[in-house]
Amino acid sequence: MANPWAGEVTVVLDGTPHRCKLTLGALAELEATLQTGTLVELVERFEARRFSTRDVLALLVAGLRGGGWEGRAEDLRTVEIGGGPLEAARLAAELLARAFSLPEARG
Repeated sequence: MANPWAGEVTVVLDGTPHRCKLTLGALAELEATLQTGTLVELVERFEARRFSTRDVLALLVAGLRGGGWEGRAEDLRTVEIGGGPLEAARLAAELLARAFSLPEARG
């Protein structure tokens, strides 16, 4: 479903796959949501594995919204994310990496 060449990942919510992508608008929304630091600092937190669950949630919401989802962060409180919290963190990191990598580096 997701096109890694377009910077996309797939997140499964309650058994339904959703396309995620960090568009420019989604990145702007992400910055506003985090209200601290820059996206570069967010990338550095993920690289150093010092990210928070708030970071993961904010990234997934931004990516889902960039993929066309119209929900809110509150909507994710009661859904089952395929693979659980560890998979959610992995997908958030992958989404962030794909947003800031060249197409030939994606895979």
